[in-house]
Amino acid sequence: MALQQDTINLPLRDGGQSLTDVQLPEYYREGYFSKDSLFHPELPGGSFGVGGDPLPYTIHNDNVITLILLLFFITMVIAYANTRVFILRQLKNLFYIPHDGLGDMTETGNELRFQLFLVLLTSVLLSLLYYFYTIRYIGDCFILQSQYHLIAIFLVMTVAYFLFKWVAYTLVNRVFFDGKRIRHWVKTKLLITSIEGMVLFPAVLLRAYFNMTEQNVIIYVIIVLIFVKILTFFKCYVVFFRRNVFELQIILYFCALEMVPLLAFWGALDYVANSLKIIF
Repeated sequence: MALQQDTINLPLRDGGQSLTDVQLPEYYREGYFSKDSLFHPELPGGSFGVGGDPLPYTIHNDNVITLILLLFFITMVIAYANTRVFILRQLKNLFYIPHDGLGDMTETGNELRFQLFLVLLTSVLLSLLYYFYTIRYIGDCFILQSQYHLIAIFLVMTVAYFLFKWVAYTLVNRVFFDGKRIRHWVKTKLLITSIEGMVLFPAVLLRAYFNMTEQNVIIYVIIVLIFVKILTFFKCYVVFFRRNVFELQIILYFCALEMVPLLAFWGALDYVANSLKIIF
């Protein structure tokens, strides 16, 4: 009786058969491990293990936001180095009260563009700060495909808020005040908004990269907003109402053009965030 011939070349009396021999039966050419990816790296192996929960989104892991903030910071430093004298002069005029309430606030084209850049920076920072507030107190799941869309919506709303205030100030001031005071007020308001952006910049950095708590960020932002509104009220009094004996007018003016738009802006942001939130 002849011995069975093997296919793995064991040292028997007769040698094993070659796998390239087409005369071999199918069970010789196919085995249990013949298609296993561990023995054939050219075959797709798939993934092993149990899928875990995705990491929550954080700003300090976002390369796009980090790049934008870095570019803003570098641009602000370079611009400040070139316009340092202008900024110091403007700050001095901001707290100086001349006899007629109007100081000398002349600026070049580069200095004006730097202030407009700071206004844009203020808009970006406010949108990021409200995004932090939304993630913490409203929700982190939205119908949008990306968190960039939500931040972009907040940014567009912030820019629209500043444009609305500029239009409202222009329409009201042209009715009650002369052109010289209006031009001085526009420059003053532009400077105050620029200061607001520079002061808010550390809050975004501390929250995004140094894990500052949301409560401390909110307190910081509230203090900054109170300071900005007090400074705005003070300059409004100096420019427009210093010689006016009716104190009620400045209160109505300030509330109608500063406080009401701010509260409406906050309400609009809150409404949009809640409308886009996914409710489980």
